[in-house]
Amino acid sequence: MGVGQEAHPCCNIMKIQEKFRNCDIYSTLMTTVDKIRNELIDKILAIQNKDFLVALDKLISSSSTDSDIVELTADQMEMLEMSEKDIKEGRLISQEAMDKRNLEWLNGL
Repeated sequence: MGVGQEAHPCCNIMKIQEKFRNCDIYSTLMTTVDKIRNELIDKILAIQNKDFLVALDKLISSSSTDSDIVELTADQMEMLEMSEKDIKEGRLISQEAMDKRNLEWLNGL
């Protein structure tokens, strides 16, 4: 990359994704994704309706894949960078605490 040239947004995304993969949150997310995937496989194996399976195949085939490149806006990139800084500086909240805070907020409406 030459002087004065910025990295392509996809390069920045890949760096952020790599950092995210090292977080406990990513591990938990992937465990959840694996669980959902396995439950779906079990359900699909039990389906006997050919028309339903054909429709499901079309739906899955037409959905976006992990290889799709998503372009983030400058604001989205800034938010990701701010989140990364918060993680590094320990400004975190547990899911339980966030749920409690949200419930209190909802009850106050």
